Amino acid sequence: MRVLVVAGARPNFVKVAPILARLRDGGHEAVLVHTGQHYDARMSDALFRDLAIAEPDHHLGVGSGTHAEQTARVMLAFEPVLHAVRPDWVVVVGDVNSTLACALVASKLKEQLGCRVAHVEAGLRSGDWRMPEEVNRVLTDRLSDLLLTPSRDALPNLLAEGLPEEAIVFVGNVMIDTLVERLSDARERDVPGRMGLARGGYALVTLHRPSNVDDPDALRAVCDALDAIAARMPVVLPLHPRTRANVEHFGDGALLDRLRVLDPVGYLDMLSLTDGAAVVLTDSGGLQEETTALGIPCVTLREQTERPVTVTEGTNRMAPWPLTRHGVVDAFDAAMAAGRVTPGTRCPEGWDGRAAERIVEALAGARTGRDLDSRRREPVPAAHLA
Repeated sequence: MRVLVVAGARPNFVKVAPILARLRDGGHEAVLVHTGQHYDARMSDALFRDLAIAEPDHHLGVGSGTHAEQTARVMLAFEPVLHAVRPDWVVVVGDVNSTLACALVASKLKEQLGCRVAHVEAGLRSGDWRMPEEVNRVLTDRLSDLLLTPSRDALPNLLAEGLPEEAIVFVGNVMIDTLVERLSDARERDVPGRMGLARGGYALVTLHRPSNVDDPDALRAVCDALDAIAARMPVVLPLHPRTRANVEHFGDGALLDRLRVLDPVGYLDMLSLTDGAAVVLTDSGGLQEETTALGIPCVTLREQTERPVTVTEGTNRMAPWPLTRHGVVDAFDAAMAAGRVTPGTRCPEGWDGRAAERIVEALAGARTGRDLDSRRREPVPAAHLA
């Protein structure tokens, strides 16, 4: 097969890395397109090193802009690449603007070029149509020929929207493949130790969603809560540029004085920090999944999550909404009381480090409407994460 794999934002690369590797292991031709939706030369180089990904075959360089501008730029730049490559499959992952843009272009050229669209992480739903990501998820699934789901709760979501069951394949969570492959490298870095932090002795925070950082009341509530937590234990905050700018703009910089504020960190350093944390507080979707795999309590700072399996089966909990200082601190206390669990013991089905194998099998055989090799869907052995 010739498979064109699209990535546009940092979480996308964490997901496509094992897919690219398994495609090439199987003798297939894998073509990587980097749309440049999120691009920083320094961070991009570090990410590619951390994930052992070769340079992209095509870099579209679309940059930032409004949702409409960005989506349009990706479509305009991607179409000639698709004509030149003429793949059997276009694989899109996640829910960013690049995901929808490339799926839309490929779907309109399907008959002309003979390519099909596969969506990795199909069927995730938050139910919140105010989120651009929710629009991208639903529309991408509607355009896709093969719907590759990360968890069992995705199937009823897709069926409720009228999508054919024969197009849906449960493959598991490919982000956990990367975690399993890179965890030992992350632990060797020992970022907490280099910062003078004890394993299990600090809280880790990420904060970047517009609903949290563009609203001065929400941002102040979270920062106030983090300041209160920092009076009790160290709080590490790799600070997103958007969040940093708004904290300064809203005049709340003093609330971060007690925190260990870092510049954005690479994948392996972030995994090292996550693995050593007592609790993670985040509005990131990926961290909800990674903490569940690692057995680390997580507090999600959002109104809803498209990954409810991390709450029902994993180690995640939702902070009370709307966010308040007391609500966030109470959720933190509950997470601390729950404590860490043995890694791998609370993993949902299919979070076993072998999702990329099943994705490649689904593409190669176009096997749909049934699971692929049920023997491969056991949770990842705890020894791989311990």
